[in-house]
Amino acid sequence: MTRTNADLGRLLLRLTLGFCVLFHGIAKIQGGVEGIAHDLIALGLPGFIAYGVYVGEVLAPMMLILGFYSRLGAVLVAINMVFALGIAHRPDMLKISQYGGWAIELQAMYLITAIALSLMGPGRFGINDR
Repeated sequence: MTRTNADLGRLLLRLTLGFCVLFHGIAKIQGGVEGIAHDLIALGLPGFIAYGVYVGEVLAPMMLILGFYSRLGAVLVAINMVFALGIAHRPDMLKISQYGGWAIELQAMYLITAIALSLMGPGRFGINDR
């Protein structure tokens, strides 16, 4: 594979993950994070941690989309997904969906893609190479 193809592949991964996660962030901006704060408190964690969702679902996806410190953006998305899995999707981790797939396959795809991007970097189609 040529360097250009690898760079295009990274760009596609960055844009896809970035936009998909950003839509979740936009929903949080519109609806707030009170539900997440409530779930955190129920787990014995401080509710203010819920505001971290704005970092993981707004700032980090923008970093990925722009290719600006995208390794850091990818790590932030991965951390966000670990929290999402632990808070909202924990009961579904070992379930099969009604359509036959893993019940958390989308969340797992976001997590693994973020980890892969954090390891690979943004490619040459970004603001910087970090």
